[in-house]
Amino acid sequence: MSLAEDRAREIALRYNYSEIRIPALERIELFARSTGETSDVVEKQMYSFSDRDESETVVALRPEGTPGVVRAYIEAGLDRSDPEQRLFYSGPVFRRERPQKGRYRQFYQFGVEVFGRTDPACDAEMLVMADEICKSLGITTRCEVNSIGDATCRPAFRAALIEWGRAHLAELCADCHNRIERNPLRLLDCKIDVKLAASAPSSLDYLCENCRVHFDSVRTLAAAAGVETMINPRLVRGLDYYTRTAFEFMAEGLGAQSTVIGGGRYDGLVEAMGGAAIAGIGFGMGVDRMAIALEAAGLVPDAKPDAMVIAMGTDALANVVAMVRELRRNNLRIETGSPERKLKPLLARAAKIGARFAVIVGDNELARGVVQLKDLGSGQQREVGIAGLADAIANKS
Repeated sequence: MSLAEDRAREIALRYNYSEIRIPALERIELFARSTGETSDVVEKQMYSFSDRDESETVVALRPEGTPGVVRAYIEAGLDRSDPEQRLFYSGPVFRRERPQKGRYRQFYQFGVEVFGRTDPACDAEMLVMADEICKSLGITTRCEVNSIGDATCRPAFRAALIEWGRAHLAELCADCHNRIERNPLRLLDCKIDVKLAASAPSSLDYLCENCRVHFDSVRTLAAAAGVETMINPRLVRGLDYYTRTAFEFMAEGLGAQSTVIGGGRYDGLVEAMGGAAIAGIGFGMGVDRMAIALEAAGLVPDAKPDAMVIAMGTDALANVVAMVRELRRNNLRIETGSPERKLKPLLARAAKIGARFAVIVGDNELARGVVQLKDLGSGQQREVGIAGLADAIANKS
């Protein structure tokens, strides 16, 4: 799991993002105002409880990262003093889920947010960055995109969805009955009425000229950077704050929980949360999902140690401490054996954990400046000078 997060962090730094740390506990109003009162996240999935302060403030464990980043961005005054920011975060998030593969009550998310840019080049770069993360891990994905319009054209699309929902009321699930008037876009996101939603109006048919040009430019620029996109007119994402571009990266071989990265544009969110009218866009990567995708593709890295170092004797033990530290400074993965155990069980332990070598350090060898290096695969053993030990383990000599 750390491989996916580490790789995403490396790429974010190359894209000139700065890290932000956000709290796991926030006032519940933050998520009701941002994520949306009609979203499943707020209605069904948040862990919330009353604090023991005088006002019995209701707080919640964060179900996602974006609202906390936006709150911090506004509270720091960046929306007015220095609005264009590129930020990334990582950490656990919490949702009241029915646990299953790829869906947990506590899971881990890596996310990026860009504030202060409305141009399609920014959206395209977001797709390129997400694609680069997947490709750097060796994961094959499909990028699905959609545009859900803005304040100019979405009202007409919303009205069409309401009309469609009312016409199909008898066929819709109970949750969708509540969504028709409150947030009809969620009709397209329902996991129960998937087949029925195929006949619903498409947002692409209602886009104004500006939104259409923006969406076409996003796809053209992404393609120029080697990222092919597939239009999915039912893609609205599960959160209420999205505008214009919405996207998901789907990994092969994961079944229903195949989305490893998802995000989109949220140009009205900063203002809705009390800040200036600043545009925003971002995505979140499911670290757990990405780890499952790596496992499914047979790409889990070899975590076996390079060597186990075994001290045989009092003088040897004192020298092993410094020796092991130097080996680890050479980026070698080293485990040490307990000096209270005999050689045979220690060699058995080394073989069990998959170490490539056993380094046997005895008092007599130390007096001559050498150690015994045993190849646990072939069984061959040879003397190696301490000065060249790191290169010998790394197969450089």
